[in-house]
Amino acid sequence: MRWEELERIAREEVTGTLAALPADLKTRADALPIVCERVPAAAIIADGFEPDILGLFVGHEFAEEAHAVLPAQILLFLENIWEMVEGDEEEFRFEVRTTLMHELGHYLGLDEDDLDARGLL
Repeated sequence: MRWEELERIAREEVTGTLAALPADLKTRADALPIVCERVPAAAIIADGFEPDILGLFVGHEFAEEAHAVLPAQILLFLENIWEMVEGDEEEFRFEVRTTLMHELGHYLGLDEDDLDARGLL
């Protein structure tokens, strides 16, 4: 699928996912940049992340934002998600939502065990 179409579908899912959040969380999440990338940059892989990573939260958790030098953000790696779902658009939409919620969980301070308990691992 063309990049423009992947990005359009992902943006639809991001918008819908954020709109469905509870009001207090939605306000916080709306202020968090969500960036769509094709694949992780070489620097991300050099930091120890796998090349097939689906998403990444970068920055300080919201509770620590007052002390942050740079704003937090979420990166979604759309070509990795597309490859993982083997080109199935419905599954792509599902994985974009799941990955976004997983990374939002990190923003809220949840660790991998917390995310697993919520079905977001």
